[in-house]
Amino acid sequence: MGDQIHAALGICAYNEAANIRKALRSVFDQVLDGFVLDEIIVVSSGSTDGTDEIVKDLMAENSKLKLITQEGREGKNSAINCFLDKKTTEIAVMMNADTIFIDEGCLQNLLAPLRDSEVGVVGGHPFPTNDRKTVAGFASHVIWCMHHHVSMISPQIGEIIAFRDIGTRLSTKNSGDEGTLKMEIEKAGYKSVYAPEAKVWNHGPETANDFVKQRTRVNIGERIMKKDHDFDFPTWRIKNLYNAYLETIKDLGFHPVKMLAATILEFYSRVKALVHVRSNKGDIGTWEPVETTKRV
Repeated sequence: MGDQIHAALGICAYNEAANIRKALRSVFDQVLDGFVLDEIIVVSSGSTDGTDEIVKDLMAENSKLKLITQEGREGKNSAINCFLDKKTTEIAVMMNADTIFIDEGCLQNLLAPLRDSEVGVVGGHPFPTNDRKTVAGFASHVIWCMHHHVSMISPQIGEIIAFRDIGTRLSTKNSGDEGTLKMEIEKAGYKSVYAPEAKVWNHGPETANDFVKQRTRVNIGERIMKKDHDFDFPTWRIKNLYNAYLETIKDLGFHPVKMLAATILEFYSRVKALVHVRSNKGDIGTWEPVETTKRV
């Protein structure tokens, strides 16, 4: 397969005691061929729930694991910058502390496209663990199923990514993280790729209010990137959304009431984001956590 490619994996954490052990052990279990994971770096930003102690305990299981603590909660972008500054490899992998690899080949599938020197960033395939019987749980499945089908046409990078570090660092005054990295890497002439077999578990909001809260802040970040940088996200293109919507109905089954409810929740979130941005309220670098998402 050629020379070994070295990579570092970073996890941003704030009060993730419920998930960090499962997330890290899913990393430990990854099997790589042609790639070497040199370091696993957890950046814990002001955690107070025992997250740091769990990571320290797990260092005995894997010598590559390192913990960096930030005294206060500085936001995800600050934690990402810290990881990027501390790692020693060109190739970086970023995952959330509430994201778990589904099988031992996921990281290999995520990294494999980077063997092509023209590829700069690769996105994985999240699967929510929510119960589809609830409105919010079904809505989370709709979002990520549509994300998958949009990405099959035009990669939408999020939740877990592998990329070449070209020196980009993120503003701590706004929430654009994976999107900003994708934008800068593409501007540098690299391609974005979607890796549908790089499968990870995550957990969406459990209530309609939390769903709107999470989706509004995502949409605010994307609208501000469009406003400030004229950067288009694949999930804002009507044709992509229409095709993905039809494919999602096929995948999840015909549930007209829940599908309508999910559509209304997302539409409402996008309208709230539009009003926020047009009111010039700006972005927010450190968001309040959505607590019901923290149970993978």
